[in-house]
Amino acid sequence: MTTSFQVTKPIKLPNTKHCSSLVFQHDFNPTKDVAPVLANYNPPPSNCQSEDFSKIVLELKATYDGGQLERIFGVWLGGVELLRSSAPQAGATGVTWTVEKDITKYSSLLKSPQTLAVYLLHRLDGTIPGIYHVDITFHLYPAEQPPSPPSSGITSPADLILPISRNLPLNDGLWFSVKNSIDIQSKQFKIPQNAYRAVLEVYVSFHNSDEFWYTHSSNEFIIANNLTAYWPGNGPFREVVVSLDGDEMGAVWPFTVIYNAGLNPSLWTPITGIGSFDLPSYDIEVTPFLGKLLDGKQHEFGFRVTNALDEWFIDANLHIWLDHKSKKTSGKLINHEIPRPTISSASKFKGFEGSFVTNVFRSISSSGWVKSSHGKITTHSFQDFNFTNLMKILKDGNSMILNQTIDENNRVYAMLPSYLYSVERYANVSLGFNEQIARGSSSTDFAISTLTNTQNGQSVMFDKRFEVIGGIGSTQQVYSYYGPDECYFWNVSSTDNTILYNITGDSCLQGSQDSSSGLEHGRWKPFPVQSASLESDLVE
Repeated sequence: MTTSFQVTKPIKLPNTKHCSSLVFQHDFNPTKDVAPVLANYNPPPSNCQSEDFSKIVLELKATYDGGQLERIFGVWLGGVELLRSSAPQAGATGVTWTVEKDITKYSSLLKSPQTLAVYLLHRLDGTIPGIYHVDITFHLYPAEQPPSPPSSGITSPADLILPISRNLPLNDGLWFSVKNSIDIQSKQFKIPQNAYRAVLEVYVSFHNSDEFWYTHSSNEFIIANNLTAYWPGNGPFREVVVSLDGDEMGAVWPFTVIYNAGLNPSLWTPITGIGSFDLPSYDIEVTPFLGKLLDGKQHEFGFRVTNALDEWFIDANLHIWLDHKSKKTSGKLINHEIPRPTISSASKFKGFEGSFVTNVFRSISSSGWVKSSHGKITTHSFQDFNFTNLMKILKDGNSMILNQTIDENNRVYAMLPSYLYSVERYANVSLGFNEQIARGSSSTDFAISTLTNTQNGQSVMFDKRFEVIGGIGSTQQVYSYYGPDECYFWNVSSTDNTILYNITGDSCLQGSQDSSSGLEHGRWKPFPVQSASLESDLVE
């Protein structure tokens, strides 16, 4: 049985005695039109109580005992999504895998009984055998020492999290399904009137005709020689647009997650695609709009996807910070600018060979203030996006080279208390991302962390009459993290399901050593921005 894994930094845990609770255990048979599996969650027992859990980890362990492609699944607690994930593809001998996710920011949910829901999109007709065996455990770690109280709780987990998802009962996931570019899915909500900060966390995954949205050309293109292929003409740009009471509020430009049988299945065993085990979520600052939401009335978030074909699964969690010294706060939206994206595209072809290029730019900003017991907090939020997609069709239409880059710069400034949160993300389909996060309240405690995560893959896929009959693939990945209190690197390579080398360590230390290989390294420095590649040729 193959053991699949995703390259990522281990969760840093406090040196305290933790307790664990198995919250879910189920064997998933084919689940076409079957309701999510539900379990009753109860708060930690008395021997595992703490006023402050400094770390809470969700651990999912799963095995599949048959041959199968990847399957999307989600985990919700009280309707709040905790994890969006893709099961790895399984060969004839099956597969096993583990996902660990830091869910500390959801800690307010764990303090009261909730319904845990798990939905695995295992839609089979019974002709392919196999059962998914899934266990989910929560590990709770008390703080090593009581933290010093901040001037506000703006850096602490939210006091309340509202689900912006579909309500049970359902015969599907709790996510909304966006079917095309004009389809808008929405959910009403109401917030307490003593809120002083709000952040919308959006979960996104793409499927069916849009699973490989980044490969769509700017105009329809059909190859009818040795290999018949079709590129839809809606272009490679996708944007999840979030509206508040019908007005556009913010946007998500999704990272190009490749699921674990995508492009060429031989690329993703045992090393899985970046983000495939723990799909990223995206934060949109709602605080500037609180003046509109503190009236005690129902309001509505909406979601649509620019240029979408089908199908997009989207839902969100609204994280809310409450003023416990006040029954009511007040606020006002000062400014909100959300111009339409600037889009340009061009193509150049001769016969069945040529190129498409698409460029998109967008900048969104909003400002507003909230009066609370912490004072008058003025928040400025900025989202800046740049998108470039270059496709080259070669070898008389039998090969594609794709280079896509998304530059994203999210910045949030909150004045009083003095606080800065800044994120810069760079992503490319080739496949990897660079991320820099800066946060702090003054020059003395200002901290910056950087992360570089890149994959290189090469593969050949054999096909007969458009049916994949085999393939050979290799993958190399380098993960490098530098933070204020920890450093970590992981360098791993595999070919045809065999690990060639696997080196991990603390990149801040001299002479980091991998216990399995004995390879020694000096101090690792942050990797420069680099372009990885995932190229795949079809051979008939």
